[in-house]
Amino acid sequence: QVQLVESGGGLVQTGGSLRLSCLALGGTFINYAVGWFRQAPGKEREFVAAISRSGGSTSYGDSVKGRFTISRDNAERTVYLQMNNLKPEDTAVYSCSATIGALRTQYYVGPYDYDHWGQGTQVTVSS
Repeated sequence: QVQLVESGGGLVQTGGSLRLSCLALGGTFINYAVGWFRQAPGKEREFVAAISRSGGSTSYGDSVKGRFTISRDNAERTVYLQMNNLKPEDTAVYSCSATIGALRTQYYVGPYDYDHWGQGTQVTVSS
């Protein structure tokens, strides 16, 4: 059973950058595909990015393409979300999620594809 712990959130000005981390405790990390989702107050949960078990396949939500980069370090059991050129509309609680990946190259973009979730980390972008 894997447990996920996010970190790296905070307050940043428009145009700034943050790097979120998702540390996986327990389980066999290389078996898991990982995703990031976010939810702002009063809004539905939104897909941000996903990465396959191998790290070789990634996907991004339309609103973050070209600004955010997902990566993973399997030796460190960590997935990162590098967020650049942040905008006020990026303000949300960001949560990472994990599920056993059927293929090394497969990623998942739906929240119901994932079995394990972290507690979330707040990202606030001031205008």
